[in-house]
Amino acid sequence: MTDTTRNPGNGGETHQQAGDDTPVLTTNHGVPVSDNQNSLKSGARGPTLLEDFVLREKIFHFDHERIPERIVHARGSGAHGVFEATDDISDLSSAAVFTKGEKTEVFVRFSTVAGGAGSVDTPRDVRGFAVKFYTREGNWDLVGNNIPVFFIQDAIKFPDLVHAVKMEADRGYPQAGSAHDTFWDWASLMPETTHMLMWAMSDRTLPRSLRMMEGFGVHTFRLVNDAGKSSFVKFHWKPKLGLQSTIWDEALKLQAADNDYHRRDLFEAIDTGAFPEWELGIQVFDQEFAEAQPYDVLDATKLIPEEDVPVRIIGKLTLNRNVDNFFAETEQVAFLPTNIVPGIDFSNDPLLQGRLFSYLDTQKSRLGTTNFHQIPINTPRCPFGNFQRDGLMQTMVPKGRANYEPNSLADHGEEGGPRESKAGFATTNAATGPDEQGDKLRVRAGTFADHYSQARLFYKSQTENEQAHIASSFVFELSKVGLLDQVPPRMLANLRNVDEDLAQRVADGLGLDLPEKAEAAKEPVDMPASDALSIHKNMKDTLEGRAIGILIADGTDADELDALIEAIEAADAKAVIVAPKVGGARLSDGDMFKADGQLAGSPSQIFDAVAILLSEEGCAALLKEAAAVDFVMNAFGHLKAIGATDAAQPLLDKAGVEDDEGVTGIGDDFIAAAKKRFYAREPGLRTLA
Repeated sequence: MTDTTRNPGNGGETHQQAGDDTPVLTTNHGVPVSDNQNSLKSGARGPTLLEDFVLREKIFHFDHERIPERIVHARGSGAHGVFEATDDISDLSSAAVFTKGEKTEVFVRFSTVAGGAGSVDTPRDVRGFAVKFYTREGNWDLVGNNIPVFFIQDAIKFPDLVHAVKMEADRGYPQAGSAHDTFWDWASLMPETTHMLMWAMSDRTLPRSLRMMEGFGVHTFRLVNDAGKSSFVKFHWKPKLGLQSTIWDEALKLQAADNDYHRRDLFEAIDTGAFPEWELGIQVFDQEFAEAQPYDVLDATKLIPEEDVPVRIIGKLTLNRNVDNFFAETEQVAFLPTNIVPGIDFSNDPLLQGRLFSYLDTQKSRLGTTNFHQIPINTPRCPFGNFQRDGLMQTMVPKGRANYEPNSLADHGEEGGPRESKAGFATTNAATGPDEQGDKLRVRAGTFADHYSQARLFYKSQTENEQAHIASSFVFELSKVGLLDQVPPRMLANLRNVDEDLAQRVADGLGLDLPEKAEAAKEPVDMPASDALSIHKNMKDTLEGRAIGILIADGTDADELDALIEAIEAADAKAVIVAPKVGGARLSDGDMFKADGQLAGSPSQIFDAVAILLSEEGCAALLKEAAAVDFVMNAFGHLKAIGATDAAQPLLDKAGVEDDEGVTGIGDDFIAAAKKRFYAREPGLRTLA
């Protein structure tokens, strides 16, 4: 029990003394502390004494308790979980993690890329999707993104990409966004970025939730079986809840409403037992298939259409536990593409090859020691041992003289240390394809020269609304390019290689003449459209995992409210009650109904659909509330279903809500409509078309 006392004669500070069941406050070295409120002074008003080791340790630790943030992927959200292998692929890989029925502990970190650790969750940005598997053969880190391709083909360009997209060097802004001079200057000079730019300008970079986005390993890897036979493989994470995105204006307003929207959504889903799930899928193919493609499978700016190589589901990932301490786990977790296990191997993807060096070097810089693998979140769950010794913050205590090998110490009765294993990881001696044999050169294979075919494939695979969003995104971002007036025309010249209509839309939006088409290093080819590349074509007809905002006020019909909540919960969605006052509203039966959120602090952009349950009295009162008008107006503008009582019609009218299939009553029609977005409402995008 803790005894709390105040000393009015000594500045009124509060002192809490440890009781029988309360631990004693100590220094880092276990010395009990008698006073944690006052530094040691020479007299009550004299100078602080250097000998005060309690003060010095406390301030010293505080001064150094923030580590350098990641250069990219600085803002992240993490969670623990389990991966279960559900299909037998022993013919493809000997990796234990893929043994059917095997359950492997994992830690997953989602992140934005461009912004700092203190930025927001909802900018237009790529999302990192990194999974650490604590397998019985060692740690395997699958470090990817929510987009299957990347901006560049060779890792030597990565510093240029990051420098260009980060805050501009002379002014320190903009934060967490690519809509500025230096990024588009660089991108417009790099035709290989075009495919990734199509994805980046699509709704893929505005996810509704971390739980509702795909993940990709990006690179081509290899699977290796017991016989040493290898196959190429691409890794895919498919969300159980399907794909969902926000729209641009909604994302902007989410930044104002809740900087931590995605982080909060992930934490609360796990906290309430709605565990996020993904299926792990693989695309497997051989050298013959690779050589027959019009693109290079080792090119990270390319994907393999799922229609050509279907995704085979081999496992399930479930996130079932939030972190206990954000810093110790989410911040200190160190992902390394070099963390790989027997049965999986690298390909000669030049972007991947560069990452193998970069990540290890970065973790040493961030975490301050070569011993970062001893931090609990990074430590393998299987036994490990080697001859690496000493170093900053060494926490293990190796005994004996065996810090090298080979050695013969065991012949003299001493511990000789660990030894090699025939079952250990060995680089695959795979059959080589064109241009893979011979001397090592600083060259890029000619098969990497097609920068536009898959960008065209991506664009052609989108719905009309998604294509309009892409065009609108290019217009917005290029409009932010300032003094470098040569950049937008250069980008338009590149876009003409993707789609002439897209280029014309963007040119019209910018008020520019369409320039001559940029010369392509390799002429693009038309590929069959792939439905797997579209968000809209892959949205599930479900409300599971979604949140429905219900606006009530004094006089709201109690029975209607109860019935609507019951219907929403029956659809596995969450009903969130919003009222003008924190305490809630008095319903038609005279009872007070507590609200989950106050109207001014719970805008409609945090919900997937809204219901307006008002009496005539309540509607009349809310007509005078700007927050109520905005609540309805933004829901309509963000293409969401709106269910409303007849008495709420004046509020809908004031908010400019027009009749369409997404504006319904509050019965079954609303539950069905709430599963969708109503893209026909986008007049600005119709104008672009």
